Amino acid sequence: MGRIELDQLTRRFGATTAVDRVSLHIEDGDFVALLGPSGCGKTTLLRMIAGLLPPSEGRILVDDEDVTEVPPRRRDLAMVFQSYALYPHLTVASNIGFPLRVRRRSKAEIADRVSEVAEQLELGALLRRRPKELSGGQRQRVALGRALVRDPKAFLMDEPLSNLDAKLRTATRAELAALHRRLGSTFVYVTHDQVEAMTMATRIALLNAGRLEQVGTPAEVYDEPASVFVAGFLGSPPMNLLPAHVRTDEGRVLVTAAGVDVPLWTGETPEQDVTLGIRPEHLTFAPLTEEPGARPLLRGTVCTIENLGSEEIAFCAVGDTTVAVRGARPLGVVEGETVALTARQERVHLFDAGSGRRLVWQPEPAFATA
Repeated sequence: MGRIELDQLTRRFGATTAVDRVSLHIEDGDFVALLGPSGCGKTTLLRMIAGLLPPSEGRILVDDEDVTEVPPRRRDLAMVFQSYALYPHLTVASNIGFPLRVRRRSKAEIADRVSEVAEQLELGALLRRRPKELSGGQRQRVALGRALVRDPKAFLMDEPLSNLDAKLRTATRAELAALHRRLGSTFVYVTHDQVEAMTMATRIALLNAGRLEQVGTPAEVYDEPASVFVAGFLGSPPMNLLPAHVRTDEGRVLVTAAGVDVPLWTGETPEQDVTLGIRPEHLTFAPLTEEPGARPLLRGTVCTIENLGSEEIAFCAVGDTTVAVRGARPLGVVEGETVALTARQERVHLFDAGSGRRLVWQPEPAFATA
């Protein structure tokens, strides 16, 4: 089993709060990515789970046992560090088997377990080599093997792919995801790379300035961001965010701003300032027309076009905001062209202008904060 529960976990360094009242439930077999920008508290949170850093407040439970005051060696959690932390004078086999030697297991048991783990990670041909004779990807697999050999309750990983080049990162991502499916173990994985989180994790916990912004599957946090921060962090380019105003017009909810005219749902709403969000891939170019009832969402001017090979991104000036449109190449527009943009109604997101939290349409009251 490998359930981990964080209850109001807080860590302060003097006057600075690095982790602020984080509560998170990690189920047995989950692959949870702790995602966020540098300095948001991801590694601090992971080190508290591992027992390497005591919390200022809150509790940590592993399989319903309170381990907040339990030393790291008794938590049965395996840590994989960013720097690999291999012993340079030991062979691959000795590095992998080291945790078992510390626990005074028999030589036969160690040899069997090392052989089993080496086969899982395709390291069998490298067991006699030393770390200096390995590539970055091979060293990372040895570090994983040293964690695997213990058969711990959960694996804690602190940006383990950050030292690899782009091509190797892609290959190792696939290996890690396959390993998780094969083992069925609990993985808690720190990263600032949204691609890693989106492609490997079963759930993402997105942190901002020490606080938990949103927890959900990759599809949930991408398709239904809980805040302006989440919307602006995920995606490449990220979600287009425009300051706007919402009101009722002829029985429909209408969002307006400079270059923005977005008729939404039938109903009524009090007037309020909002942030309008639409992902670049959900915008398409529409005919410029003045026909009644044929209102596009946005009007603007194409500033630049980026060629990504199979796709293009057009950056358009809409009022004082630059809006990105992403689609298959060619998009069919040129720089300097005046364009109209549209999107399906369900692809339009609204956020409260003050709090930044997602607004969800409800008949009564008109909008509810998610």
